[in-house]
Amino acid sequence: MGSHERGPERGAERDDDRDADEAAREAVREAALDAARAGYRGPHEQRLGPVVRRRGQVQSGTTDQRLLDTTGDSDFIHKDPWRVMRIQSEFVEGFGALAELGPAVSVFGSARTPPDAPEYEVGVRLGRGLTEAGFAVITGGGPGAMEAANKGALEAGGASVGLGIELPFEQGLNPYVDIGVNFRYFFVRKTMFVKYAQGFVVLPGGLGTLDELFEALTLVQTRKVTRFPIVLYGSEYWGGLVSWVRDHVIGSGKASPHDLDLFHLTDDVDEAVALVTKEAGT
Repeated sequence: MGSHERGPERGAERDDDRDADEAAREAVREAALDAARAGYRGPHEQRLGPVVRRRGQVQSGTTDQRLLDTTGDSDFIHKDPWRVMRIQSEFVEGFGALAELGPAVSVFGSARTPPDAPEYEVGVRLGRGLTEAGFAVITGGGPGAMEAANKGALEAGGASVGLGIELPFEQGLNPYVDIGVNFRYFFVRKTMFVKYAQGFVVLPGGLGTLDELFEALTLVQTRKVTRFPIVLYGSEYWGGLVSWVRDHVIGSGKASPHDLDLFHLTDDVDEAVALVTKEAGT
C-alpha cells in the first residue's frame, strides 16, 4: 500500500526535474542566440597548431600564410623554434650515420699535435691497436692527435669516424676519416661520442680534450652510462691533473676517493687497448 501511495509523488518529482532540465537548456540556447545576434564570439583567441594565443598575444595571419609569403624576412631562421628543428635534424643525421657502426672507442687529443711529435705516433698505434681489437675509432675528425688515431684505424682496415664541429676558424675533417659528420652544436656532438662508443682513450690535449674528459667522468660518476672505461695516456702529461684531483678535489671533500677509480692512467698503448677491451666487454 505504502509504495502505491508514494508512486504518484515520485512521478511528479521526475516530471519536475525534466521540466527544469529543459528550461535550463532553453536558457542556454537563448543566451547563445542573443550572443550571436550581438556579434559576440568569446575571448579573442587564435589557434596555431598546438599553441593557443589570446587577447594581446594574437598574431596576424596564419602559419600557412607566413610560410608561403615570399615577401617576409628571413629572421625566423635565427629564432629558437627554428633552432629546435635544426638541433633535431643534427641528432637524426648523427643517429642515422652511426647506428650500424658496431663497437667503437672515442679517442681524444690535441688538434695541435704535429705529425713529427711522439704523441702523433702514439695516436697512430692506438688507432691501429683498437681496430685490431675489434673497435671502430671515433675522433673529433680534426688534425693532430685525432688525425693520428684515424690514420691508424684506416691503415689497419677499420672503421675511421670523424665527428667535426663548426668553429670560428675552418678546421675540416682530416683525410683519414671514412665516415664524417659535421655538427653545429657541441652538445649534439658530445652525445654521439658517448652513445656510440664503449669507452674513451684520452691523449694529451687542451681545453676541448679536458671538456670531453670531465663530461665522461661526470656521466660515469652519476651512472648515466655504465661499463664505460676511461683511459688517460701519458702519466707525465696527466700526472699533475690526477694529483690535483686527489689532493685538492678529493682531499677537500669535493669528490669521493672512489672517483679515482673512474679512470686509468697508462704509458703503454697495448695496456690502453687491453683496459678498454676488458671493461667494455668485447
